[in-house]
Parts: sequence; C-alpha cells; structure tokens
Amino acid sequence: MRIKPRHLKPIAAVTGSLALAATLTACGGSTAASEEKVVTVYSADGLKGEAGDGWYDKVFKDFEKQTGIRVEYVEGGSGEMVQRAAREKSNTQADLLVTLPPFIQQADSKGLLQAYTPKDAAMVSGADKADNGKWISVVNNYFGFVHNKKELPTAPTTWEELLDGKFKDKLQYSTPGVAGDGTAVLIKAMHDFGGKEPAMEYLKKLQANNVGPSSSTSKLAPKVDKGEILVANGDVQMNFAQARSMPNLAIWFPAKAGARPTTFALPYAAGLVNNAPHGENGKKLLDFMLGEQAQREVSSVGGGFSVRKDVKPTDANAVELGKLMTGVEVFEPDWSDIDTNLTAYVDAWKSATGS
Repeated sequence: MRIKPRHLKPIAAVTGSLALAATLTACGGSTAASEEKVVTVYSADGLKGEAGDGWYDKVFKDFEKQTGIRVEYVEGGSGEMVQRAAREKSNTQADLLVTLPPFIQQADSKGLLQAYTPKDAAMVSGADKADNGKWISVVNNYFGFVHNKKELPTAPTTWEELLDGKFKDKLQYSTPGVAGDGTAVLIKAMHDFGGKEPAMEYLKKLQANNVGPSSSTSKLAPKVDKGEILVANGDVQMNFAQARSMPNLAIWFPAKAGARPTTFALPYAAGLVNNAPHGENGKKLLDFMLGEQAQREVSSVGGGFSVRKDVKPTDANAVELGKLMTGVEVFEPDWSDIDTNLTAYVDAWKSATGS
C-alpha cells in the first residue's frame, strides 16, 4: 500500500507505557449506561491534549453529547497499540484502532481490521485510505523535528550538523519499531541518505550524541522545551499543539547537506477492529471524526491537517501551518516495502546503534 503526498493546504506519537485515560462521562446518559453505550479507542498519542484541550477531547465530548455513547480511550506507541490488539485477538477489547504508518498497514496485514466505508469517505482522497476499506486517515500530519529556540535560537538545517559535539547528550529520538515517529526517523534517513546502508552508517555516528532510547515521542517535547535536550524528533500536529503550552518549542525539518529539507505524510489512520465488541459504535465514532464539523476543528483545535477535500480552513493555526510547510519537499515512502521489511530495518538500526 502506497500513500501519496498530500496537497499542502494552508492549514494546519507516544507514551512508553499504556495509559487508560479518564473515561469521559456521557452527557444525558445515566451512570448505569448499558455496555452498548460505550466505544473503546486504542490510539497513538498526539491528538489528546495534556490539558484536555486536544482534538480528541473536543470530538469525544461532542460525540458523547450527540449520541450518549461513552468513549473509553487507551493510548500508547503506534507499534505498542498494534501489539496489544494482536495479543487480544481472541478476546477483542478495542473497537477502533488509530495509529501512524506503517503500523496501520501492519494491523491490516495481521488481520486485526475489518472493512468499513465511513459515511463521508468520498470526501477523503484515495491516497488517504486503503483500497480494501480497512483503514482511513482521520487527521493528516507530517514528520518533523523540534528544537529549543531559547537555547538554540537558530534551528539546525542538516543531519550532519547534529553530529557536532555540542549536541552530546542533548539530542534524543524515540525508538524505531515502537513509536511511529521513531520509525519515521528511519524512513526519512533512508530517503535522505539514499538507502539503508548509508542511513545506518549515519545513525551509528549520531548515536554518540543520543541520550538513549525512548518509547514515547510526546515526552521528548517537554524535555526540549525545558532545555534538558536541544533537539528531538516529533511530528507537526503533535508538536504544534504542544507549543501552545511550551513556549521554547519550534519545529524544523532536517536535510542532507546540500539538499532541500524534506518530510513525508504521517497521518493518523483509523480502522475498525475485527470482531469489535461494540462495532456499531465504532462505526458511528469514525463517521463522526470524518464529519465536516470535526474536520474543520482539526486545525483550529488540534493543530493538524484536515483529510477532507472539501474542508479548507482559514483559521490562524491553518495559516501558520501553511507557512511552516512552505519550501519543504514532501516525498512518498513505499509503505508496502516498509511494511514487508520493517523488522529488518529495525534490526539493522539496533545493530548499527547497539540499541
């Protein structure tokens, strides 16, 4: 499955341990609501705000008010969520699975997802959904890095700069194979350096400055904001949203020396879980996420990019995000290759870095 680059509109993962967020209370329903009035979401993080002000927070609250269906939310790394769903295959707990690529493709290949065509699926381009109907993007997003703009006012511009001694123990990226954004480091490095071998050679050198593994991408941004580290990986949506409460955080895109900065689409993609215990409620929530109102709030509330072709937001976040993406080359990963060879790529990274 290949995901093509998105048209950049002027608009606008990952805890190391599983965290069951506080269950949101259904509006208008009794506290003894039946089990039919619940839907469970397993998701990579980034869309739920730490202060309760994220896109998920708004969407779940509105969904519960409209339907009376309570949302239960479980958060973890993209790979971690797929692994948990796979372990529970004989006793399915989740209704909806939301992860970053290539883990949504991995979930499909493991037989964890069932086909479903959401009500407004026609408003989402073919590049943003699976041909077999097993998953569809709900929020578009792009891979990126962050730096502390107080301690490091001028962002680095190249991968090579990160090898400088001033970044010793001041640089960290999340773990490939566990975190979606960590896996994205491998994907981008292989693209920018022209293949697996030169990418691993570079990452071996970078390891001298790396603080160490982290299964959580979202926890790196606060460390950057506080100046504990100067540079970390992330993604545009998550880091843009975090910057509201982290004033020293700034987004940038590395380039190979002599080349343009690059990125690639890293959408939050959702699939209905096979044998979901509350599948009908999962369908309703997915329909709601892709509704016009929810999609208009992707930028204004969530700091992300709408997946609907007919939604062209003009809010302040949308304008700022459009400027941020200007001049950045968006390439297209071969997701089919990555899905097939992910284990080999992660093993090569472990060997190169001694992780």
